[in-house]
Amino acid sequence: VQLQASGGGSVQAGGSLRLSCVASGITFGAHRMMWYRQAPGKQRELVAAISSGDNTNYGDSVKGRVTISRDNAKNTVYLQMNSLEPEDTAVYYCHTYDYNRPWVEYWGQGTQVTVSS
Repeated sequence: VQLQASGGGSVQAGGSLRLSCVASGITFGAHRMMWYRQAPGKQRELVAAISSGDNTNYGDSVKGRVTISRDNAKNTVYLQMNSLEPEDTAVYYCHTYDYNRPWVEYWGQGTQVTVSS
């Protein structure tokens, strides 16, 4: 299983970024997909999740500013982030787990997002 995240970068506050994560080695459409982030000195936190049925949920700190979506034909999950704030600076990770063995987790390599004021 491989999760390849991309799309991070440096932007000014108020800007936008779209992260992408391409999955391989899994039946992508059957998997719940998630984005997490981890800022320096902080715990990893859930940013957004999308189920196999396209149900979504978001972390409180990003609600209204981010949108998670998926393209099952491309085995890709996206995270559209708008109105970025310096507090959004973190490494963003794509994540999923084996739906038959939920203790088996898969993580992408992370993509850095830096927001300057």
